[in-house]
Amino acid sequence: MKYFLLTFLFLFTTANSLFGQRDTEHWFAPMAARSTNLTSPQQALYFSTDSTTPFPVEIYSNNTLLGTVTVSKGAPQTFTIPLGSIITGNTSELFVPVSKGIYTKGTKPYFVTLRFSVSSHGEILTSKGKAGIGKKFYAVVSPIENPIVALNFTTGVMATEDNTTVTVSDYSPDVIFTNGWTGVTNPSLTFTLNKGQSYIIEGVGDKPGNKEGFIGAKIEADKPISVTNGNFNGQFAIIPPGSFFDGADIVMDQSVPTDRLGNEFVLVKGNGDISERMEDALIVATEGGTQVFINNGATPVVTLSEGESYRVNKLSNTNYINQGNNHYNMYIKTTKNVYVYQLLAGVATSNATIGFNYIPPLNCYLPRRIDEIGNINILPPTTNNVKLNILTETGAAVTVNGVAPPAAQGPYPVSGTSSWVSYSVPNVTGNVTITSSKAVTAGISGGSGVVGYGGYFAGFSSIPVIAKQTGDCIPGIVLEVDDSFDSYQWYRDDVPITGAVTNSYIPTQSGNYTVKITVGSCPPITTPVYKVFTCLTETTLNETVCDGVKLIVPTFTNSTQAVVPSSVIIVTPPVNGNAVVDPATGVISYAPAYTYVGPDSFVYKFCGNNPDFTDCEEVTLNLTVSESPIVNNASLRACYLEDNPATGLFNLTNASVTVQPGVIKKYYPSPTDADNSTNEILNPANYIAPTGVAYVKVINANGCYRIAEVSLTVLPPVNSTVLVDKIICIEDKTTLDAGPGFNGYEWSTGATTQAIQNVGVGSYWVKLKTGDCVTLQTVKVYASEQPVVSNIEISSTTVTVYAIGGTPPYQYSLDNLQWQDANIFTDVARGISTVYVKDSYNCDPIKVEITIPNLINAITPNEDGVNDVLDYSLLSGKKDLRFTIFDRYGSKIFQGDKSNGYKWNGTLGGSKRVPTGNYWFEIHWNEPAGKQTAVKYTGWILVKSRE
Repeated sequence: MKYFLLTFLFLFTTANSLFGQRDTEHWFAPMAARSTNLTSPQQALYFSTDSTTPFPVEIYSNNTLLGTVTVSKGAPQTFTIPLGSIITGNTSELFVPVSKGIYTKGTKPYFVTLRFSVSSHGEILTSKGKAGIGKKFYAVVSPIENPIVALNFTTGVMATEDNTTVTVSDYSPDVIFTNGWTGVTNPSLTFTLNKGQSYIIEGVGDKPGNKEGFIGAKIEADKPISVTNGNFNGQFAIIPPGSFFDGADIVMDQSVPTDRLGNEFVLVKGNGDISERMEDALIVATEGGTQVFINNGATPVVTLSEGESYRVNKLSNTNYINQGNNHYNMYIKTTKNVYVYQLLAGVATSNATIGFNYIPPLNCYLPRRIDEIGNINILPPTTNNVKLNILTETGAAVTVNGVAPPAAQGPYPVSGTSSWVSYSVPNVTGNVTITSSKAVTAGISGGSGVVGYGGYFAGFSSIPVIAKQTGDCIPGIVLEVDDSFDSYQWYRDDVPITGAVTNSYIPTQSGNYTVKITVGSCPPITTPVYKVFTCLTETTLNETVCDGVKLIVPTFTNSTQAVVPSSVIIVTPPVNGNAVVDPATGVISYAPAYTYVGPDSFVYKFCGNNPDFTDCEEVTLNLTVSESPIVNNASLRACYLEDNPATGLFNLTNASVTVQPGVIKKYYPSPTDADNSTNEILNPANYIAPTGVAYVKVINANGCYRIAEVSLTVLPPVNSTVLVDKIICIEDKTTLDAGPGFNGYEWSTGATTQAIQNVGVGSYWVKLKTGDCVTLQTVKVYASEQPVVSNIEISSTTVTVYAIGGTPPYQYSLDNLQWQDANIFTDVARGISTVYVKDSYNCDPIKVEITIPNLINAITPNEDGVNDVLDYSLLSGKKDLRFTIFDRYGSKIFQGDKSNGYKWNGTLGGSKRVPTGNYWFEIHWNEPAGKQTAVKYTGWILVKSRE
C-alpha cells in the first residue's frame, strides 16, 4: 500500500505571520491512530533557519527537556521523537488530559516540521509557530469515503498556558466517538489543561456519522492552544463505480486560529491525476452566509453556514484549470474568511497516496523570500522526487537558489485573477531558498514509488504578525517582522515609538506591541498585538539579622508596579531559622533558630499588580545572623558656657557606653535619629547642649547596633550669696568678701583671697572656682548719692531747709558741728549764713550759703525821706532775684525787679498810694553756690499812708 505524507506546510514568517513557521517557539499537538496502523513507526523533527549564527533549540514534552540541537543556515538538524510523545493508539489516552505533545524553543527564529511514518504511510506536520496558536479554531478533517475500521478522524488540542479551559462543540449529532459518546449524548466537550498537556479526540471510520460529521466542529479556549487535525488513516478519493481503493494514508495538518484566515486563495495541483478525483479543495466556513466563488465565477457555487463545509470538485471535477503543459491551478474567493485545505496526491498512479494541506490566504503582505527549506526531499527514511510549486504576484522576478526558473516552468496565469501567477520547478533537492520581488508562497508535491507527500510554505495569516527574533522577555527579547516591506512603525499600547521604523525592535518595557506596515500600493496594515513581558528578575540581597526577628518588605528592584501581598511566597526556606509570610501585607518575618549565630539564606518570590503584564522578582536573601553590641548608659557633666549659661560643652566621646572592641560609635540628638541615622552629631567631641540626653549608636562589624543613652548635665554658675554691691561715701573705702566654700578666688585686682580690703568706688569681678567650674561674678561699689537742698524758706529769722535725694533721714547743721534732725532753724542772725545737710550715710555734708536780709516791718511812703520805700536792692546780686507784694486778699499789687531797682514806694502802678494796712511780701532768689538752691524769704509789712 502506498503512503503519502501530509503537505509540509512550512510557512515562513520572519517574526510575524508572513513566515508562518519561522519563529522562536513551536507547538505540535498529538494525534490518535488505530493501533493496527502503528507498525514500524519513525518520527523526527526537522529544523532549519536563515540565521548564519548557530544557536540552540530545546525540545520539550510534558514540560520535560528531551534534548537540544544547534542549527544554522546550511546546517539543518534532525531530532528523533519518541512515538508516545506525539501519537497514541491507546484508547485510554483519549478524551482525558494527557502528557503528550511537543514544544520547541530557540533563541532565534527557525523552521520545524514533524515528519513521521509508519509502514506504508507517512505525513508531515509543518509548524506555524505563534501563527498556529490561538483561541478559536474550526476542526477540518478529510471526508472518509471508504468506511472501514482502520480509518479515523482525529483532533489533538495542546495547551500553551496553565489552567486553559477548552470547549469543542457544533459537530453533527450523528458523530460517534471512540469512547462511545455521541453528538447527542455529548453535544459539547469541555476540559481543562495545563501547559504542555493535550486532549485527543477520535472517531472510527466505519461509523456513517463520522464520514463528515466532525468537519467544522468549533474549538474555543480561554488561552492560546495548538490544534492538529486530520485522519490517521484517511481516504477521500472519489472512485468511479466498479473501481476500488488502493489503500489509505495519513492525512494530517496543523491548523491555524480564525484570526489568521482570509478569503482569497490559489491552489496549484499536486502530482495526482485529475481523473482519479483526489486533487480537490475542502472549504469550511466560520460565519453564516459565506458565499463561495470558483475561478471568479459570476455566481456563488454555494452559500455556507457557520461550520459548514464544501468540497469543490465533489460534483464537477472541472475546477482545476490547465494553464498549459499540464500546469493546473484554481482560484477561490469567498465573501467571508474561511479555512481552505487542499486535497492532493503524491503520485498519479495510486489513490492511496493522498495528502492534506492548509492553504494560506493571498495578500500583498506575504513574504518576498522563503529562506530556507531544509532537506526538502527527505521523508525518513527515504529521499524522494519533489516538484516545487511557486505562487507570486504578477510581474515579480523569481529565483530558486539564486537562479531564475526557465520559461517552461512559469509563470502561468491564474484564471479569475490577474494579480497572481504560478510556477512549477521539478526535481528540487537539499536546502532550498526562494526569492521574489513581490509576495510569494511555495508548495511541494513529492513522491517516489509508494511514497507521496506534499508541503506548503507561505504566510499563514492575511496580515503579518510579530515574532521573536531572539529571547523570551525583557531584557533580551528582540521582535521582528519580515524585512521585505517598504515602511515600518512600531507601537506600544497604540502609541508610536519614536525612531522604531525598521523591521526589528528591542522592547525595553512590557506592553502590547504592534507594527504598522506598508508595501507598494497595498493599504497600510497593523499586525496583531504581541504581548511582551518582563523576565523574572533574579536578584541577590545581603542582610544582617540583629536581635532576633527581621522583617523583610518585598520591593521591586526596577519595576514600578506595586507588590501584591498574596503573591509573596517562600521558594526555598531557610536552614537555620524560619521565614513566614504575612498574607495580608506580604511582609516576611525571619527568625533564626534559638542561640544561632552565623550565615543563613532563603529564596522568596513576589509579583506586581498589573494583571496584563505582571512583573515578578525572585530574591535570594543571604543573611548574617549576628549578636548585637552590649551597651550601657552613661552620663556626662559640663560647666556652663558664659555666653549661654543654660548650655555646656560636652565631649560625647568620653561617655563610656561599651567595652567591646571593634565597634563604631555614632552620636545623635534623639533615639529616632539614631535608629534612622539622621541628624548625626558630626563633632561629638565639642557638642554644645543644655541639660538633657544624647544617644550613641554602637555598631559592630556586622552592622548590628544598639543605642545607649548619655545623660548630659550642665553645671550652673555658683555665685557667692554674700558678695553684693555696696554703697559708700565717695571718699570712703570698703571690704569686698566673697564668702567661704569655694575652691579658689581670683579678683580683678589680682588678689586670690576670699576678701579684698580698701576698695573704693568702682566695678570689680571675682572668679569663684567650684570643682572644675569657674563662675565669674561681678560686684560694684557705688558712691552714695548725696542729698540736695531743694529750697530754703526764710521767714524773719526762721530758716526752713528742704532736702531731697540721698538716703533719708537727713541731718541739718548751721556750723557743721552741731547737727539736728529737724530742718528748721530759728533765731538765725541776719546776714550770710551756711546751711549743712547730710543723709544717713554720714558722708561729707553738702552746704548752701544763705543770706538773711534785714527785716523791714513798715514804711511810710510820704516822701519825707524816712521809710518811704521798701528797698531790697542790696540783694540784687542774688541770681534770679524778684519780690512780690500782695494785698490781704492775695492779689498781687507789685513786682520788684531790675526795672524798679527792687524798690516799692507803696503805690499801685507807681502813682496811686495803697491804703494803710498790712501787706504780704515774698522774695525769691537762687543762692549762687552749690546747686543754685531756691530761697524764699517772706514776711508782712505795714504801710502807713497819710492820704
